Amino acid sequence: MSDPLVLTFDIGTQSARAILVRADGGFADMTHKKYETPYVSRQPGWAEQSPDFYYDVIAALSKELLARNADRLGDLIAVTLTSIRDTVLCLDKDRRALRDIILWLDKRRARCHGQIPPVKNALFRLVGMGEAVRNIYSVTAVNWLKQNEPELWAKTDQYVMLPTYLNYKLTGELKDSAANMIGHMPFNYKKRDWMAQGELTRCVCEAPREKLCDLVPSGAVIGKITEAAAAATGIPAGLPLIATGSDKGCETLGLSVVHAHQAAVSFGTTATLQMAVKDYFEPQPFMPAYPAVPNDLYNPEFEVYRGFWMLSWFIEQFGAEDRAEAEKRGCSTEQILDERIRDIPPGCEGLLLQPFWTAGITNPNARGAIVGFTDRHTRYHLYRAIIEGICMELYHGLSTMEKRSGLKVTELYAGGGGAKSDIVCQIAADLFGLPVRRSQTHETSAVGSSMVAFIALGIYRDYDDAIAHMVRQKDEFLPDPDNHRLYMEYYEKAYHRLASSLKTVNNNIVNILKRRPTE
Repeated sequence: MSDPLVLTFDIGTQSARAILVRADGGFADMTHKKYETPYVSRQPGWAEQSPDFYYDVIAALSKELLARNADRLGDLIAVTLTSIRDTVLCLDKDRRALRDIILWLDKRRARCHGQIPPVKNALFRLVGMGEAVRNIYSVTAVNWLKQNEPELWAKTDQYVMLPTYLNYKLTGELKDSAANMIGHMPFNYKKRDWMAQGELTRCVCEAPREKLCDLVPSGAVIGKITEAAAAATGIPAGLPLIATGSDKGCETLGLSVVHAHQAAVSFGTTATLQMAVKDYFEPQPFMPAYPAVPNDLYNPEFEVYRGFWMLSWFIEQFGAEDRAEAEKRGCSTEQILDERIRDIPPGCEGLLLQPFWTAGITNPNARGAIVGFTDRHTRYHLYRAIIEGICMELYHGLSTMEKRSGLKVTELYAGGGGAKSDIVCQIAADLFGLPVRRSQTHETSAVGSSMVAFIALGIYRDYDDAIAHMVRQKDEFLPDPDNHRLYMEYYEKAYHRLASSLKTVNNNIVNILKRRPTE
């Protein structure tokens, strides 16, 4: 076969793609669907979707794509999929969904008081993780289900992640890779397996082992496309579905990050920074490193939960004039804003933003902050401050991970929608003081996911070989030393002190809201 193809599905929070990936990392063709309704909120803070929503989307995309490429069906060697993390559903014994999918965005909370065994509760408090553990327990979907829908939970035969369910719909096999078990599940990340019954943190997410799927390594064949799936998708029956990993893990791989001196920066809805290491370490105290897509690596990760979503928030709240100009010029609003902020100096003339529009697990009471306003500042200063604030927080994460691991990152690789912007990449290079590299495509999750199949089926011998053939550096942004020194001064003397300075204020705000809930 002169030009083998892998059909890869990339299922995101707001859209999905079906892509025919060539062995050189290029795309023979692709289809894309932006969801009209990314999720439904039946109650404030909830984020749900109908059980077969994502399967129906990728089936329609696949049919359209393969119909357009009917003469290439004989070149298809495998199917892979990568999807959003921490998105779950309940199945009965006949593998039918019992309720709507609960997305990672969901904010419902389970009752935590009295749920964690007293001895373990005391241990968590002793190591300073009492509040964080209670927060994790309360946001874990299975705990809410057991408390609020006990009859449904009793009927639940399998409690699975979204990619596991999609694997089943395509092959009839309820299996998944360890690299997909990233979320609020009873999973031992270091061992890449389900937690044993007596493990310390098992009580935080008590889903019985018999309700959990079978795990396979990345690169294993989940199963073969069934006749029913073939009819729905247009994929030839019998084609193998290869296990890969989560969207972020595949993105890191697709950016060519498989060595400890590299890091992947994802400027997506959630902004993340991931390393790829052989030796397991916790990126923050008591927070796990995730199993990477390559079976011998881990991805320690630092997250800003509301990452480049904040730019969409800004445009919605303050960007009406810029949207109107973008429509006149036939370009994106982000392009207009990039032009407006280009000449604003690093540090936004003293305007600093702490991007905690959604708090993290280890800082559950944190809230966003903007400090340093003067009469010189405009809304464009605020827009640039959002970008700089996200980058500063990611820089803080990288510094923390380097100290905890003893490793030193010397190269950054940028992905996610925000990486399309030259100025975003330059700000990151200047702030981190490191070269920031972009590859030939922004669809890096699809490249990483398909890479696994090309290795599994013998096209390439290993990940280094696959990267050499499938990933090409498109451009590189070099740091400006003067800008880096200025950013470091802002970081060390101002930004780094914000979280501790505002801790008492934020705690007081949260306590007031608990007594008078308005959120």
